[in-house]
Amino acid sequence: MSADKGSSNTTGRSRGKRVRVKTARGRKTSSVRWLQRQLNDPYVAEARRQGYRSRAAFKLIWLDDKYKILKRAKRIVDLGSAPGGWTQVAVERAPKGAKIVAIDIREMDPVEGSEFIQMDFMGDEAEDRLKDAAGGPVDVVMSDMANSATGHKQTDHIRTLALVETAYDFATKVLAPGGVFVAKVLRGGTEGELLAALKKDFKSVKHVKPDSSRAESTELYLLATGFRGND
Repeated sequence: MSADKGSSNTTGRSRGKRVRVKTARGRKTSSVRWLQRQLNDPYVAEARRQGYRSRAAFKLIWLDDKYKILKRAKRIVDLGSAPGGWTQVAVERAPKGAKIVAIDIREMDPVEGSEFIQMDFMGDEAEDRLKDAAGGPVDVVMSDMANSATGHKQTDHIRTLALVETAYDFATKVLAPGGVFVAKVLRGGTEGELLAALKKDFKSVKHVKPDSSRAESTELYLLATGFRGND
């Protein structure tokens, strides 16, 4: 893969002729919209061209370009890693010899340079298995997880927030002092109680939106840096 992947502007934002779905008969309206959006998304095309497994790779590229979260990370955990786009970026951008562990309850084709563990990270054995695989405290815990959308904004927000809370709880158990936690949330950000806990545990907490997030999307990313460590 070429070295110019470091920029999230590699799509060129070209605006060619839009592709329309010609075989819409029998499909749900939402399915037609999703398919047409995919066909006309420059990040989808660029991910395919560069060999990334999902357009989400460009979101992590943007985060790393701007905040340098992977540059010095020796141990990285990708929660809910399938299909593997974020794991691919971590392998490319982490220092040589870094240990990268991807975790998902679903199957995922291995990414060279990383270790994949198929398990539920909320399971009782997950923390110990992760620590064994990583070989020590972790520098970055990242999560691009989201529940399947229901179409009801409040329900989707609550369900995604529950995932973030669980990922955060997991992160505090495995992160090394100074570590980073990054996770997808939906507009409305992080609820007060969780935000207060994050600010207590991390030196800096903010919400950011990568360029490659669709303009109409309600997704944001929670970025917490400088983990203060556990007593």
